[in-house]
Amino acid sequence: MNGIVRRKHLRACESRTEVFSLVREGDALFRRPLAAFAACWIAGGASAATFGRAGVLLAGLSLAAALAALALVRGIGPRTAAACALAYALAAVHRVWTDERNVTELAELAEAAEAGEPPAAVEAVLTIDSVPRIDGDRVMFRARLESAAFGGGEPRELRGERVQVRIRLKEEAELETASRWRRGDRAAVSGVLERPGEAVNFGGFDYRAYLYRHRIHWLLEAKSADSLEPLGRGGGAGLTVLRAMDRLRESLAGRMESLFSGRQSGYMNGLVLGVREQLDPELYAGFAELGLTHILAISGLHVGVFLLGVGFLLRLVRLPRETTLELTAAAVPFYVLLTGASPSVVRAGLMAMLGLAAARMNRLKDGMNLLAAAALAMLLYDPYYLSDIAFQLSFAVTAGLIALVPPVRRALPPLKRGRAVADLLVVTVVAQAVSFPLTVFYFNRFHLLSLPANAILVPFISFVILPLGTVALLISFLWPDAGRLLARAAEAANDATFRLVEKLAERLELATIWSSPPLWWILAWYGALLLIASRLPDRSSEREKTSEGGQETETLDLHAAPGRPHAEPRFNPAGRRRMRARIILPAAAAVLLLAYAYQPDRFDRSAIVSFLDVGQGDAVLIRTPTGRHILVDGGGTLRFEKPGDEWRRRLDPYDVGKDVVVPLLMKRGVRRLDLVVASHLDTDHIGGLSAVLKAIPAKALLWNGTLSGKEDGEALLRLADARGLRLIAAHSGLAPYRLDDGTELTVLWPAAEPLTSDGRMPVMRDQNGRSVVLQLALEGFTFLLPGDIGVAEERVIIARRQETGADIDVMKIAHHGSRHSTAAEWLDYWRPREAVISAGRNNVYGHPHPDTLGRIAAVGAQVRRTDLNGETQYRIAGGALSVRTAAGGQLENHS
Repeated sequence: MNGIVRRKHLRACESRTEVFSLVREGDALFRRPLAAFAACWIAGGASAATFGRAGVLLAGLSLAAALAALALVRGIGPRTAAACALAYALAAVHRVWTDERNVTELAELAEAAEAGEPPAAVEAVLTIDSVPRIDGDRVMFRARLESAAFGGGEPRELRGERVQVRIRLKEEAELETASRWRRGDRAAVSGVLERPGEAVNFGGFDYRAYLYRHRIHWLLEAKSADSLEPLGRGGGAGLTVLRAMDRLRESLAGRMESLFSGRQSGYMNGLVLGVREQLDPELYAGFAELGLTHILAISGLHVGVFLLGVGFLLRLVRLPRETTLELTAAAVPFYVLLTGASPSVVRAGLMAMLGLAAARMNRLKDGMNLLAAAALAMLLYDPYYLSDIAFQLSFAVTAGLIALVPPVRRALPPLKRGRAVADLLVVTVVAQAVSFPLTVFYFNRFHLLSLPANAILVPFISFVILPLGTVALLISFLWPDAGRLLARAAEAANDATFRLVEKLAERLELATIWSSPPLWWILAWYGALLLIASRLPDRSSEREKTSEGGQETETLDLHAAPGRPHAEPRFNPAGRRRMRARIILPAAAAVLLLAYAYQPDRFDRSAIVSFLDVGQGDAVLIRTPTGRHILVDGGGTLRFEKPGDEWRRRLDPYDVGKDVVVPLLMKRGVRRLDLVVASHLDTDHIGGLSAVLKAIPAKALLWNGTLSGKEDGEALLRLADARGLRLIAAHSGLAPYRLDDGTELTVLWPAAEPLTSDGRMPVMRDQNGRSVVLQLALEGFTFLLPGDIGVAEERVIIARRQETGADIDVMKIAHHGSRHSTAAEWLDYWRPREAVISAGRNNVYGHPHPDTLGRIAAVGAQVRRTDLNGETQYRIAGGALSVRTAAGGQLENHS
């Protein structure tokens, strides 16, 4: 009986101790006041950037309540709680204050642009504010306007209005002229001033918001190098320093190109100098697939290697410790500026300088305080850093390594061998776990081979290739032959790296796709990680069994705690079970979070038809109530390149499939396409499908059963066959394609086309008339997707149908609203309630034609246009059809 009472007493004491232990563990952050202050500052800035004033106030009150609760249980002191609340408020005010001042000086011009007026012609005097970048026939840089004259009027003085300048070169000879433009140059530029484009698809890239965070509100577009007239050098001391660093970086990059050949030079310039303009796009895509692009971003690892090199050189001349620390700290800004001053290298540089200064004063504190100080300095300088992906990843991963690596290491049993390997694995696993939510939020992809790839390649690149390339570059100025010899060794190592990256990245079946998770999920994930780490056992003090005098002994850790008169040894079975239970609960929560994030719409039974904005082209994404997906067309980028225009090609040309359609599909969690439809083989409909098939698995391809005689059409069919897709030649009379009980696709056109006499598919150079016309029945609503058919095909389809008329809900208007399609009798037959026109803004074809718009208006259909409204999305839920557009939110509900 006494034993039972004793065990109950022990458990009660243990439970009470665990509660206080958890408070202490959870409040480790608040034992570092600077780190706590920075965390609350970030919370305040994030709230102000995300919510309205009411949301900021509500979040602030919630934080204040949490801080008060922690103060009551003595988890934190009252002063720390007050400081944290103050940090939240100051950060929110700072962000609001910054936003209120981040406005254009050209307010009346902005109002005219919003009203739909054409871009304004401008004669501007400006100072180039960034390194001009030449990519094919385009030159891009940022500038500050000194004055601007509109429409031939009088010049207007400006206070440094920032603009993004894009100049389209006319002749190849202009490349040499553009190559002489430098940061800090003053120039007169003739062009047009227009507003940056906003996001035109739900979840798409918002270029206007991106430039807004860089305090830029205008694009200045010009044609030919002659539109820029140099006016000498301008700017102050700051631009002079940056200009000098640009020249040094350019000189070093040129030297690197002389040492390394082909894609090796672009890779080494990115790795060593942070110059990524010439990085091979396919190589970068392979690194991105495996989550390795961070190695190409100058960050803490690079700063560490730089500091080691500087410290080594200073020790060679036997300088005192204090002088060495001072000179090393003084060298950091030079390296930060040389490598481009990205957020990650600024963060690492600030931490390095603070750490060296603290070491100089013999007051070196832990890394979390240094990280907090760096974050506060950067956010005070520019609160928009908080929205920068590089800033978020750099600080999140660094904080995660500082907070989580020590407890994970302590949880490992003592190792006599392989300690370095174990430490490497711990760092890699922690970095992957911490970066995972941000990776899937922004990039929507996580490769299951990312962990081994990072574990193998990051140390190899960091401690072999990076030092080798750096030494080769530096020594080549003194001893060119030795530099070339080292470069050959680095190239051999790079070749091995590239082969491994390409081999691993090819395993597409291991590349998982995730929709962008909500903010609460990201916070919950980090909370689960902290709980898991706080509940790991501490084995650092355990001693291995030793044998003394033939007698085996074992040291027991009694795990004693204040207020606990009795303690159970750690190896006690009951104690171990309770310890495992403490870890299992947050681990189970993490697993549930993963399951939710992988399929957040698992129980969503709504159907969605999205007419994506892909410019002058078509792309329709269909989601069925059971989560199946169909993609009808994928847009396409039309290029008109003449012989001799090869110089115009960009290093990584814009591709609507790769740059628009694939990111949108992945952001929406489309992991597999049950059916891909190519309505016909014209580029504006199928140009983006190749990128889709390369990125996202698909089951079948439905097309019109012909060839176009063009390379892109045949390449698409070859790719589909190579990927194992089932190829289906569409024709009227084909059995309806059923994906689930509520979804049915019926082919209305084209008519079956016989094979040629030698058994080959017929070649149809005019593809419009052979467009696949689909009737989609979805949960009781009907959609008509007619491709690019003309009036003649419309008449044949109507004549072949048995019904005298058919009321449908939504019709996609054929051929982007061309006057040669969508005849009055076609509209009278179908009588659509909604009409969607997919056309590019200010397209050269004049689509949609006014005559077509008039015919649609005559039948009373509501018109939605992607060139005006952006993406148009129809949702079917609860027997009702609702519609919203990217430029207008929720519009209507139809029963």
